[in-house]
Amino acid sequence: MTDFLPFTRPTIDEETIAAVVAVLRSGWITSGPRVAEFERALADYVGGGRQVRVMTSATGGLEMALKAFGVGAGDEVIVPAMSFAASANVVERLGARAVFVDVELRSRNITAASVEAAITPRTRAVMPVHYSGLAVDMDGILELATRHRLRVLEDAAHAIGTRYRGRLIGSFGDVASFSFHANKNMTTIEGGALTFADPALALPLDRERFHGITKDAAGNVDVYSAGGKYNLTDVAAAVGIGQLRRLEQFNARRRELAAHYYARLAPRVPSDMLPQDGEGHSWHMYAVLVPFAGLGTTRDAFIAAMRERGIGLGIHYPSIPRLTYYRGRGWDPTAFPNADRIGAETVTLPLFPAMSLADVDRVCDALLDLTKL
Repeated sequence: MTDFLPFTRPTIDEETIAAVVAVLRSGWITSGPRVAEFERALADYVGGGRQVRVMTSATGGLEMALKAFGVGAGDEVIVPAMSFAASANVVERLGARAVFVDVELRSRNITAASVEAAITPRTRAVMPVHYSGLAVDMDGILELATRHRLRVLEDAAHAIGTRYRGRLIGSFGDVASFSFHANKNMTTIEGGALTFADPALALPLDRERFHGITKDAAGNVDVYSAGGKYNLTDVAAAVGIGQLRRLEQFNARRRELAAHYYARLAPRVPSDMLPQDGEGHSWHMYAVLVPFAGLGTTRDAFIAAMRERGIGLGIHYPSIPRLTYYRGRGWDPTAFPNADRIGAETVTLPLFPAMSLADVDRVCDALLDLTKL
């Protein structure tokens, strides 16, 4: 029987497992020396003289950064209509309003022009999302942000190792938030990181990460804000150190697999079904659009049929304005036609470093057979 092929699976080596065991045996398993080592390693990897703070999730990092920007009630933050709901949720949690803009159909990214059309006197920040690891055109975003005096918080959850014009995402700009969830290009099991250059952000981020606490040299504690609790453990950091060591290798393999998907699918399917490639892409996901209605089927039926063939698929993502909460906030999902189509037709194909090219062939054979394309 053919083994089941999930849409993603982490690759964790024996050296990393041994490092986790060493942390567990050390007696210091929460935030400590491994967290500090991981932050230094990330700063060295990203470059650009950036400061790095790690935390329990990229979602927590986004919320921490927005709070450090001073975003709150009455403010607006511009967010893509196509992303994971967390991109918008963190804005709403602070009492501000997520303002959606549509994305390009193939890149699934926002553009500077779409952002500029959505700016109002209440706009405080822009949140570009580097969808699936393809960099947003950041030059345009950063230029308009400077012109309109806006902060830029890059949701780089998909983009660790992504390059834009030769520079790593997170090595320039304002603030970038990375995810190290189990399905990302590198993992700490759960976790995330912020990279930033503005020294004024360091203290509010440090306080927000751990209860608003500041300690003096003698260990006396004071609380300066109603902070949260987002500190990463040394156990998670040990995993991250091992993963970061192999990140470039992982991403190179992802690019090889994505290229093979293109080679198999591009001659057979319409171009708008396929995701856009680009220089520096880290290929967190390979999500295709399938015109289910035109094929006389449903996404649920298609996913079930692929599963019967031993292939797991994901759905990344529903259009955020179509979600119940955001419809209740007054958003009309049909006002964002590209995001709405992507949300209705997207399926995420298996893509992870341990896959073989034969695995890609197996997925493509099943997809082409079921769709009759």
